Amino acid sequence: MPVYQWVGKNRLNKVQKGEMEALTEAAVRASLMRQKIAPTRIKPKPKDLLANISFLQPKVTEKDIILFARQFSTMIDAGLPIIQCLDILHTQQDNATFKKVLKQIKESVEGGATMAEALKAFPKHFDSLFVNMIAAGEAGGILDTILRRLAAYMEKAARLKSKVKGAMTYPLATLAIAIIVLGVILIFVIPVFEEMFADFGSELPAPTQFVVFLSDMVKSKILYIIAAAFLFGFAFKKYYATEKGQDITDDLMLRLPVFGMLLRKVAVAKFTRTMGTMLTSGVAILEALDIVAKTAGNRSVEKAIYNVRSGIAEGRTMADPLAESSVFPPMVCQMISVGESTGALDAMLEKIADFYDEEVDQAVENMTALIEPVMLVFLGVTIGGLVIAMYLPIFKMAGAI
Repeated sequence: MPVYQWVGKNRLNKVQKGEMEALTEAAVRASLMRQKIAPTRIKPKPKDLLANISFLQPKVTEKDIILFARQFSTMIDAGLPIIQCLDILHTQQDNATFKKVLKQIKESVEGGATMAEALKAFPKHFDSLFVNMIAAGEAGGILDTILRRLAAYMEKAARLKSKVKGAMTYPLATLAIAIIVLGVILIFVIPVFEEMFADFGSELPAPTQFVVFLSDMVKSKILYIIAAAFLFGFAFKKYYATEKGQDITDDLMLRLPVFGMLLRKVAVAKFTRTMGTMLTSGVAILEALDIVAKTAGNRSVEKAIYNVRSGIAEGRTMADPLAESSVFPPMVCQMISVGESTGALDAMLEKIADFYDEEVDQAVENMTALIEPVMLVFLGVTIGGLVIAMYLPIFKMAGAI
């Protein structure tokens, strides 16, 4: 439907302007007159030449989805019809990409589709967890409650992700700076010393010879080194895309000394939080396990969850297959077993998730505290070693004098 830009005056003779979707300019004029606005100018909105170039459009972020769920829940709780809610959310949306998505969702619902069916058409923005919980909410007549739970779940999941990213930012940034500094020293600083040492006429100390050799190699092979780094990254990406590569890599990640323990705790927190939210919302346990497995993010964890699903389908409890896997700690399995025996599995899963959220916080603090001195020692040894190696000939010459 065409979009028209209009300018007009209201009953108080104040200038107002805006945009309106309508079939014709006459329809816009009639609509404005009903709102007691006298239009002075109406024209079709110019087409955005970049609108069809996807990578130039704004991305729909997790914050956009959380805000959508929060606002949608509030409107439904206030008694507004779903289509009216979607119309308001679409009109008020600032993100152009999400605005288009909400418009299509509204049109689908107007055409007779359920909310879950309309959302399912946009898997990039609304995953299977979101869609299935909305379907459960529609079936149970508690859509506002489900939307609140979804928003709360996504906020906690976003915080968990942010903690892990924050833990990795410091060491990666430090390592990147160290590599850049080493590169500058080897390419630009060491050659200056090398020219100065050429006039000494005596044999250089072994550490200095090694640093000079390293500098010459980096200077002459820098393009090959960069190409090799890119080639390695590309090859690893291709290998990780294979089933075997993902299995081996994800298993090794969980076995790493410090970071592996953090990943394991994050996996437990995510699994229990997602399962608890879905079971509380009325999603069937087998369907919930299938969704959780697909969103696990680690093949070892995914396999463990699918084993649990197979076990439950055969009549077993959830705790037994979990205990057989090496992914989930014994305490988690025991607490889930208690939850199953007391009929309060969803509440127990939420408690485990809260506990492991705190465990992740502690693990991030511990890892940061451990990495900081390690990185400082690394920088001191590498850069300090280079400086000492280059000053050894000067010390040797001073001693001879």
